[in-house]
Amino acid sequence: MAYEFRIVRRVEFSDTDMAGIVHYSNFFRYMEAAEHAFFRSLGLSIVTRQVEPPVGWPRVHAECDFLEPLRFEDEVEVHLLVAEKKPRSLTYQFRFRKLNAAPPVEVARGRITVVCVTQRQGRMRATPIPKLIADQIQVAPAELLAVRRER
Repeated sequence: MAYEFRIVRRVEFSDTDMAGIVHYSNFFRYMEAAEHAFFRSLGLSIVTRQVEPPVGWPRVHAECDFLEPLRFEDEVEVHLLVAEKKPRSLTYQFRFRKLNAAPPVEVARGRITVVCVTQRQGRMRATPIPKLIADQIQVAPAELLAVRRER
């Protein structure tokens, strides 16, 4: 069972704003990319058609605290931890570390809650997380989830 996943990406010029730092909205894209890669690592897709009926994962909460700026060509690690697992939802905690700093420095923290839904006749309805998925995901140990700023 999995409870964490990491991706590393390089900041693209198009990720930055006129001040030369990563625009805040891109941190949410980075979180989403990590979530999608996490699902792929489990042999799944975020658009889960391996179950009937297919399920989706709309966001119901998203937040991010920014600690240090990221700039063009910085290398950033996005660390996903499963913070909470309920019958119909998952909450992820994200930590962002600038890897090309010496030593690497935490630059942001985020959190997203997603709800498992089915869609019928154009309407989404919350549904229990299918066993195929639920059996592969667990909550991270408390000591990993503890809020501490990495330096």
